[in-house]
Amino acid sequence: MASPAPTPAAPRLLKALIVSAVGVAASHLVLSDALYLSLAAQASAALGAGPGYSSDQAFTSALINTFLLMPLVLWLGMRITGERKAGPMVLVGTVGWVVAVGNGIGSIDDRPGAVLPLGSLLLVVGATALASLVRRTRT
Repeated sequence: MASPAPTPAAPRLLKALIVSAVGVAASHLVLSDALYLSLAAQASAALGAGPGYSSDQAFTSALINTFLLMPLVLWLGMRITGERKAGPMVLVGTVGWVVAVGNGIGSIDDRPGAVLPLGSLLLVVGATALASLVRRTRT
């Protein structure tokens, strides 16, 4: 059975831009909500709440959940749009997201509803979409 012809670059790039934007938005939403829970845990601990779900656990789960969500959304999104071989896109998007969160976490971890710097979010979306154009050639 012959493999289907590859999608031309422009439609693949458009699909990748949309999927990347959805991935960044979903990951940011999970990160923001989980960090809000971390702030709530810190406040309840400061008010004398008993032992339970600590703010350190909430912060760690926020980071882990957002780092796991990004590759899943990118891979599933490209599969749903009919694209295959999204490995480079998933790799670049995940690493870019980890770097963007690592550089911007200080600006959002103390304020509920804060947003990562827009420039870094756009850079992650753009680099991830461009990485979708990388394809392995058959030898």
